[in-house]
Amino acid sequence: MEPESLQIVFDSAFSEIRQVQESITPQLKLREIGAISSVATGIAKVSGLPGVGFDELVTFPGGLSGIAFNVDADEIGVVLLGDYWHLNAGDEVERTGRVMDVGVGDGLLGRVIDPLGRSLDGNGPVAFSSRLPIERPAPPIMERAPVTVPLQTGLKVVDALIPIGRGQRELILGDRQTGKTAIAIDTILNQRDQGVLCVYCAIGQRASTVAKVVATLRQNGALEYTVVIVTEGNDPPGLAYIAPYAATSIAEYFMETGRDVLIVYDDLTHHARAYRELSLLLRRPPGREAFPGDIFYIHSRLLERATHLCKERGGGSLTALPVIETEAQDISAYIPTNLISITDGQIYLSPSLFELGVLPAVDVGKSVSRVGGKAQLAAYRAVAGDLKLAYAQFEELETFSRFGARLDEDTRRLIEHGRRIRSCLNQPEFAPVSVPAQIALLLALTAKLFDDVPSELMVDAEQSVIRAATKIPADVSKRLFRADKLGDEDREAITQIARRALAGFQQTREPGAGKKK
Repeated sequence: MEPESLQIVFDSAFSEIRQVQESITPQLKLREIGAISSVATGIAKVSGLPGVGFDELVTFPGGLSGIAFNVDADEIGVVLLGDYWHLNAGDEVERTGRVMDVGVGDGLLGRVIDPLGRSLDGNGPVAFSSRLPIERPAPPIMERAPVTVPLQTGLKVVDALIPIGRGQRELILGDRQTGKTAIAIDTILNQRDQGVLCVYCAIGQRASTVAKVVATLRQNGALEYTVVIVTEGNDPPGLAYIAPYAATSIAEYFMETGRDVLIVYDDLTHHARAYRELSLLLRRPPGREAFPGDIFYIHSRLLERATHLCKERGGGSLTALPVIETEAQDISAYIPTNLISITDGQIYLSPSLFELGVLPAVDVGKSVSRVGGKAQLAAYRAVAGDLKLAYAQFEELETFSRFGARLDEDTRRLIEHGRRIRSCLNQPEFAPVSVPAQIALLLALTAKLFDDVPSELMVDAEQSVIRAATKIPADVSKRLFRADKLGDEDREAITQIARRALAGFQQTREPGAGKKK
């Protein structure tokens, strides 16, 4: 072959090689890898990650994740999110460049998961539509709307005297074993057919307690509109710390699609203790009751995310029911006072009422709703004021009468009337009462129709009124939900239905008349 031809072949081959080289770009990925310095209960100290940011997610061997909590010049303190028994000093740690997030979507309804989105109910993997960071800024004030729609709990004492509105934050507090979780579960059960989705977040609870709650929700058909997020008592403190934030992001997904959501944090006492444990392990300076100085901030930034969005943002709402445990009825302790100041009211459960068999053991005098009265149905407002005053007078007179003082007839009548109010406000677990039935009972109490019913027949008489409430005309029932004021005709119609239902239980007031009418 002639030299000119060889040159042409070489040039052509060279050109092809150059084109191939230019088309290939090396796939280089920058990775920042450090090493574990030490491992303790729920935390790890890591060195060699100079570019890591606060709250950034890092990964450990075995797929374990952690959150960078302390970012110091020479090392970082990492909160571990899972079992860490296999970690050793010297193991590699890698940055992810992102913050902790959680899967969200309609596929979560009816599922029991952990804060990392892993299934705990044995029904296979969970379907997510997207992912959201667990820490998100609360909606600004200009994107919020007033609380105007009531959240009916199905509990007579709450709906009448301590009402809750959609978008409100109402604290449930009391000593252990006084029925705090029962109130939250009753509220979830009552949202069936109300168009409210629910998120139940169990923080550091016993496995048996969580299993009982899930079984109750399933038996009552409430699990289909509820998401359950669980951390058990033997889980690492890091999981208990992120649980309420992950649950709130899941609830916010539904809220931002224009739906009404109820979230229950059960309970924030365990959350505060988990955060205290992490802070002390990371050598952060302790403050009052050994809690770190930012304990108020971790709860305030959580609960500020509960709100009612304006129409431009979809009009959805997120109602929060945080639960807190007191010790020896001390509501002036550090964590309870923090949460009382953050929330829009509290429902206080009294151990003394619980021991007397008053269930739910709500202390009306120490409980308050700072928002819900604006959203309460007009039918409740027409009777609740007189009822609360009569109940407060009764409690004061009952305390006075225990000293053995001689009481006049009017005082005795007030005490008997108060006892009827207390009896009517009693309610067993998992038995929500509809709005028309509640209004019928409250109107009967206001009209003092129960005063002639013997104490031993009160339960049967109350059930008779509840059954009779189903006969309230449909147009009257609709007005109970929509009207701005309870009309005199509607009031009289409902009172007459209650009067007929109680006719067989009332006794005459004439001397010696001990028989029923």
